[in-house]
Amino acid sequence: MSRGAQTRAADCKWANPREPEMQAAAPFAWERVLLGLHSALVYVFLYAPILILIVFSFNAGRQTARWEGFTLQWYVRLGENQQILAALKNSLIVASAATVVSTIFGTLAALALSRYSFRGKHATQAALFLPIIIPEIVFGAALVTFFGAIQFRLSIWTVIISHIAFSISYVAIVVRARLAGFDRSLEEAAMDLGAGPVQTFLRVTLPLILPGIIAGALLVFTISIDDYVVSSFVAGVGATTLPLQIYSMIKVGVTPEVNAVSALLLGATIVMIILSQRLQRDPSKEGGTR
Repeated sequence: MSRGAQTRAADCKWANPREPEMQAAAPFAWERVLLGLHSALVYVFLYAPILILIVFSFNAGRQTARWEGFTLQWYVRLGENQQILAALKNSLIVASAATVVSTIFGTLAALALSRYSFRGKHATQAALFLPIIIPEIVFGAALVTFFGAIQFRLSIWTVIISHIAFSISYVAIVVRARLAGFDRSLEEAAMDLGAGPVQTFLRVTLPLILPGIIAGALLVFTISIDDYVVSSFVAGVGATTLPLQIYSMIKVGVTPEVNAVSALLLGATIVMIILSQRLQRDPSKEGGTR
């Protein structure tokens, strides 16, 4: 190529400096389209069954595979079904008791692990988080074996104790995350002004970590009221919880009544998870003023 041709080629290249970027942008756009399509298919695969369940809970017919019109009769019948109401009562009792007790002990455990150094701290921390790691079926089998060994009859109390056992870990994790960004100088300032340890905790520490405590409590309540595996091992006579009742109803076929109670349980769970996630946000990282 002559020098003149090389010069013209160089001039053309520098006349449009973004040409290489535009050439590179074309395949990147296709990658984004494919990634979006892949994400959409994943969401459809995950949530289409849930959406169908909710839609058919309003189906006028008893057939779950054919739409016969809109109705609210299945939600009305739930209020008249004594078995479902009894199971719901048991679930609320178990979830409330597990939430209160595990929130207290989980918060105390998080404070101890965050504030103090002691011999066996790492082993204590590993033992505390073990219920989250081990499979639920193993945890349930271990609990029923333990209750049998100490001759503790299976009842609603064994369900409550079991839910407390695995719920403490969740509260401890959430509260520790809140304590990780805690400014200890606020406590030192309060004590310099004459506040005692108890007064400092109640007036300074507790209000600042309270969103984390409430978030942990909501998370535990959600997990407890949804739990099926552990409850199926340790529930005694008359201690059937709502997930166990739903599963027993599904054995004879999925009806719109089952869809209705599942939709209500799903809605309550989503609301509590959203509240828990909002309370776990760190306003200092979001530029908030909460």
